Amino acid sequence: MRTVTLGPAGTYSHRAAGAVADDDEIEFRESVRDIVDAVADGDAERGVVPIENSIEGSVTETLDALADRDVAVVKEVITPIRHGLLAQSESFDTVASHPQALAQCREYLDEHYPDVTVEAVASTARGVELAREDPSVAGIGHPDNATGDLEVIAEDIQDRRSNATRFFVLAPPADRSEAGGKSSLIVSPGANYPGLLLELLEPFAERGLDLTRVESRPTGERLGDYLFHFDISGGLYEERTQAALAEIEEIAADGWVRELGSYDVEHVV
Repeated sequence: MRTVTLGPAGTYSHRAAGAVADDDEIEFRESVRDIVDAVADGDAERGVVPIENSIEGSVTETLDALADRDVAVVKEVITPIRHGLLAQSESFDTVASHPQALAQCREYLDEHYPDVTVEAVASTARGVELAREDPSVAGIGHPDNATGDLEVIAEDIQDRRSNATRFFVLAPPADRSEAGGKSSLIVSPGANYPGLLLELLEPFAERGLDLTRVESRPTGERLGDYLFHFDISGGLYEERTQAALAEIEEIAADGWVRELGSYDVEHVV
């Protein structure tokens, strides 16, 4: 199954994509937007994108791309994040990695390398590549990526031991399912008034549906306009979920509601 994810090889996204496809079926893209576009345009059967990290929270680039293109979520993959500091030696003056990885290791870097230059790059794997090419650069990535001239200078440098990232597996809209233990949807109410968010939450609470994530993002149309991302502990096939969604659609009559789909969760070590 042709699957696209963030590259180059060796990223945590690459590891998560291994739960969906064999290595020879995985292709790499430079950005989350490119991945979502590839799936929406029919250029790939599946896409794997990060959606939330246990330390840094939601990945806003993914939230915005999901709101802009019509795709389905067919699986959630959770993988633990084990960051190592990788370099050719302990003599380096720059640490390069993905902005999320840098943020997840902020306390470690401030304590042990307060004077290094921090450089944000497109992925953890790209930072490791730079470290492999330049002895003055260290990368942050999974310790398994310390091949060739690279050494693991330090392991488990993330600020929280429980660090993990959720990934969404995306598919074309035709593959959207109502079966699964979790569901995701996006609501753009097309309105703004006191109590709006409470109105959107009540249909779930009244039916005992647990919201595992609620996130607001600007629509980009004008200041003060927001849309909402919901993750629900329940399937779209359930009567209570359908009843809640019917109320949500009435509240958002001047906007829109997009059901991303229902799915199950897989943990990848």
